[in-house]
Amino acid sequence: MTGMTMPKIMYGTAWKKERTTDLVVQAVKAGFRGIDTACQPKHYREDLVGQALKTLFAEGVVAREDLFIQTKFTSIDGQDQTQPLPYDPKLSIPEQVKQSFQTSLKNLGLEYIDSVVLHSPLKTKEQTLSAYQTLESFVDAGKVRHLGVSNIYDPNLLSWLIERGRVKVGVVQNRWYEGNGWDWAVWEICQKNNIRYQSFWTLTGSPILLQHPRLINLASKYGLTPEQTTYKLCQLWNITPLCGSTTLSHINEALAVESATGLQEDTPEVKQLWEAMHAD
Repeated sequence: MTGMTMPKIMYGTAWKKERTTDLVVQAVKAGFRGIDTACQPKHYREDLVGQALKTLFAEGVVAREDLFIQTKFTSIDGQDQTQPLPYDPKLSIPEQVKQSFQTSLKNLGLEYIDSVVLHSPLKTKEQTLSAYQTLESFVDAGKVRHLGVSNIYDPNLLSWLIERGRVKVGVVQNRWYEGNGWDWAVWEICQKNNIRYQSFWTLTGSPILLQHPRLINLASKYGLTPEQTTYKLCQLWNITPLCGSTTLSHINEALAVESATGLQEDTPEVKQLWEAMHAD
C-alpha cells in the first residue's frame, strides 16, 4: 500500500441530510471521484451515500475502483446520543470502533473502504492510540487502504501518533482557514511525513483570504474566481480541499480547478501570497 490514490478534490457530504443521495449522484456524474462521509448520524447520512453509490454503480456511471471513499469513526463525544448510535457506547473503545466500521460497510454497501479517519482525537492519548490501532486491524484484513485523523491541531499529538502507529498515518483532515492561521504547523508535519492534508471550511472559513488583494489579482490574471483560486492554491500546496457545493454550477467550477494549469507554485504572486499568509 504505497502512495495515495486520493483525488485532488473531494466531495464533502456533511449536513446534506435527506438530499445526500441526489447530491452525491450529481457530484459524481459531474466528475468528482472522491467522497467524504462519516458514521455520525448527527451531521452525515452515510446510509444515503451508500444509496448514491448503489445508483451510480447500477447505472454504470462509475465502477467501485473509480472512487475514493472515505468515512470516519466518531467517538461518543461527537455523537448525538438522542439518535440511534452506530455502536454500543457501553463497549470498550476497540469494540466501538469495530461496530462503527461494520456499520459503515453496511451503510455504504462496500467490501472495502479507501480511507477511514478518526473524526477527532479521543479524550486521552491512550484512547486515541487504541482506536487507531483497532483501525489498523482493518488494514491488515484488507478492508481499509488508508488511515488518518481529523480535527487534530496539536502538532505534538500528531507527531506522537505518527511515531506509535504501525500503519502509516496517511490522512489529516483539518479546518484550514484564517481562524487557525491556516494550520501551518500541522501542515508542515504532514509534508515531512508524506501525509495528505485535507482541508475543510476552506472557503466559508476564509472570507478575508477571498478578499485579499493578492488573491483577487491572481484570480483576475488567470481567469479564475477567488474561490477557484483558493482551491487551486490548496492543490499547489499539496492540500486536498473538500467541496460541499450543492449547486451544479459551483460543482463544475470546483472541478475545473484541476485543469487550470496557468497558475503555478513558483509564480511570483503565489510566493508573495504564501508569505503574506504565513506572516498574518
